[in-house]
Amino acid sequence: MTRYALTVDPGVRELRAADHVLHELAAELALAEGVFGCTHLVRGNRPRVVLSFTLPVEPFVRTVQERLMARGLEVRDGVPDPVGRAVLYPGGAALTGTLTVADVLARSAIDRVTVLGAPGPPDPGTPLVTRDHVRPQWQDGELVLTAMPAAGGALVPFEVPEPTPCCADH
Repeated sequence: MTRYALTVDPGVRELRAADHVLHELAAELALAEGVFGCTHLVRGNRPRVVLSFTLPVEPFVRTVQERLMARGLEVRDGVPDPVGRAVLYPGGAALTGTLTVADVLARSAIDRVTVLGAPGPPDPGTPLVTRDHVRPQWQDGELVLTAMPAAGGALVPFEVPEPTPCCADH
């Protein structure tokens, strides 16, 4: 399926702020379920987090682009890189509570689950405690959720919902 993408620079430097802006823009634009909304880290002279929206229909892209530019945001065609961190994706909102790996794959656009330090994929029946925060990343054209082992043989997504800031105890 052909998809159409836009990159938006909201001028933020932190992932949590970028997640918030991405959700805010998606709600304001009334984006449909089939949309992918990702964050991308930009390094260099001006480190920041940019957003991408990938939409299934070309005419809708132009409307979205015009509305974002009307807000004064910098918008360009395409995605900045192929490894975005998905915040919005088909089925993502349904990944709450504890689900099996098979349920995660069946209910969402996630193609694969990997486990840090494991030689192969997890058993489909393995419970995944989502913490209501599931952020897969694009890897070689697949949406991949990286998980890590947790208590009781369960898994949890590698990215935690409320990360402790670096040097928080100083």
